[in-house]
Amino acid sequence: MPIIVNLDVMMAKRKISLNELSERVDLTLSNLSILKTGKAKAIRFSTLEAICKALDCQPGDILEYVTDKEKTTNR
Repeated sequence: MPIIVNLDVMMAKRKISLNELSERVDLTLSNLSILKTGKAKAIRFSTLEAICKALDCQPGDILEYVTDKEKTTNR
């Protein structure tokens, strides 16, 4: 999939654990983990907003579009 989720990068930059973020955004650990690992097929804007607020970041800091061509060249 050409959308890359960089949630783990932002969490590391903000020094916040999955448990703490889960509590702040009121999302289950399993759903947050699915998002963090890039296995999610969709995200609600309200969830994205809560994550951005908790991490003090922009949606573009968490989500990145990479073309299939870029994906194969960077490997």
